[in-house]
Amino acid sequence: MTRAVLSLGSNLGDRLEHLRTAVATLGDAVLVLSGVYETPPWGDTDQPAYLNAVVLAQDESATPRDWLERARDAERAAGRARDPQRRFGPRTLDVDVIAVWGDDDEPVLSDDPELTLPHPRAHLRAFVLRPWIDIQPYGRLPGHGWLTDLLTTGPAADEALELRPRPELALESTA
Repeated sequence: MTRAVLSLGSNLGDRLEHLRTAVATLGDAVLVLSGVYETPPWGDTDQPAYLNAVVLAQDESATPRDWLERARDAERAAGRARDPQRRFGPRTLDVDVIAVWGDDDEPVLSDDPELTLPHPRAHLRAFVLRPWIDIQPYGRLPGHGWLTDLLTTGPAADEALELRPRPELALESTA
């Protein structure tokens, strides 16, 4: 069995529907969904605001690579087209594998350039940390520490002030 934390983001088209597409694509693996947050763009700031959420998912047989493939499947289902010239550019849907834990409840560590675990920039991103706290208030990002500490005292603290909860925009799991 593996558990995974996945970050969802969309800033093109029907943003909420794209997040819902990701949840539907993950299907029965979804255990818990965070609230939805509206956030300014990260990295490349010349683009529309994002809607972001985090998912905790579990699957008896999924490998870390399977989580990556599921993330890519969700992106394809939302019509994601990657622009190699604009790394942090706008997108219909972005699904990142943030962290994975194995059968022994130990975090999976990987330095594979295609799937670095935990995600190498998650500790810098309030749009990952804040929604994750919704579903795991006492969560820890492997190798970095408590989510609440990272959000309030780390590099993401200033960005956290710009997150806007959107409680009227709900995500639901079919599980």
